[in-house]
Amino acid sequence: MTRRLTWLGHATVLIELGRAALLTDPVLRPRVAHLRRRVPTPQPPPRVDAVLLSHLHRDHFDPRSLQLVDPAAPVVVPQGGAAALRRARREVHELAPGEALELAGARVHAVPAIHHGRRSPMSWLAGAVGYVVEASRRVYFAGDTERFEAMADLAPVDAALLPIWGWGPRLGAGHMGPDDAAQAVAALRPRLVVPIHWGTFLPIGLRTRDDHVLREPVRAFERRLNELAPDVLLGALAPGESVVLE
Repeated sequence: MTRRLTWLGHATVLIELGRAALLTDPVLRPRVAHLRRRVPTPQPPPRVDAVLLSHLHRDHFDPRSLQLVDPAAPVVVPQGGAAALRRARREVHELAPGEALELAGARVHAVPAIHHGRRSPMSWLAGAVGYVVEASRRVYFAGDTERFEAMADLAPVDAALLPIWGWGPRLGAGHMGPDDAAQAVAALRPRLVVPIHWGTFLPIGLRTRDDHVLREPVRAFERRLNELAPDVLLGALAPGESVVLE
């Protein structure tokens, strides 16, 4: 029975639990919109049973990356998100927070996220969610979200995939930085936390000296984690690396 998490960069994680291989927010190209990947571009996973989209922002839902993923894999989207996949010719499931479905032997629960889901200022409005995947273990994928009090209600989880930054020198509303993410870990108390949404993309044209934003978030997160939840194992992965859940 496989119990492995592989971070492919940004918010893209291959969650392998039991028989299920679930891919979150696949962005598998060297450039998307105004962002350029500053780490090696990953190969699409050879097997994917389903894709979990947390929301429709371009650094989380990239139609051209989705084309690289097994065309038989269904896609799970937040409520209102199915319209964005009309041309994808895939099986699509919408889930609102509190709803769940079974995929390849895993139970996928949609959970709240505090993040606006509109793809662009004039486009359709869809929600934003996180997911708790439950099979031989429970894994929480937060997507993009602010920290919120009810996050503690998701416990117990064995692993938490938590965003700790973004893709530029500043964070806007609807995101967690290192301090908020460490406080979220203290509330959730997972056995393992894997920081995501950092160290992958920078805006085109950003000055080279600003590259420190690729490295500093995880250092700051580790410092705060040691203060707030020192008993939680930190799985600070490089893109392409995996950690096995015991």
